[in-house]
Amino acid sequence: RCGKNNGLVPANYVVSENVEQLSNPLHEAARRGNVEFLNDCIENQVSVNSLDKSGSTPLYWACHGGHVDVVRILLAMPNVNVSAQNKIGDTALHAAAWKGHADCVELLLAAGANASVRNKERKAPLDVAKDADSAALLQAAVRVDTHNSEKQNEYASDSDNEE
Repeated sequence: RCGKNNGLVPANYVVSENVEQLSNPLHEAARRGNVEFLNDCIENQVSVNSLDKSGSTPLYWACHGGHVDVVRILLAMPNVNVSAQNKIGDTALHAAAWKGHADCVELLLAAGANASVRNKERKAPLDVAKDADSAALLQAAVRVDTHNSEKQNEYASDSDNEE
């Protein structure tokens, strides 16, 4: 399949020395911000949660590159894992914060990304944020998470006391 065209290609049209195989085409599309190729991959049912050799998802690479259109498309997919961690423990939120892509940070937080996840160096996305806008968004999200977990603990202790 090439674009919207399906069919066979004659063998003499394919030069074997110059053929590059993409083992993770959706990752490549996300890394490069190639919306057309990304949509082709999704139409061909390539998993949005697939992992590359670093254990990263396409969403991670889209956020690393600051490709907002790609991030929006991936976040709109059902069952996308917003807070998946790669082999070093980084999430898409870590990548967006580290690279200073506040627009991606905002989209991830709106989609329910966990701002408290720590990587293998024990760093949360806020700890690696490079710009003030990303840091402000992450601080607000951490405050909300802390407030919500305090409320849950309060409710849990109330129900424990009733018995």
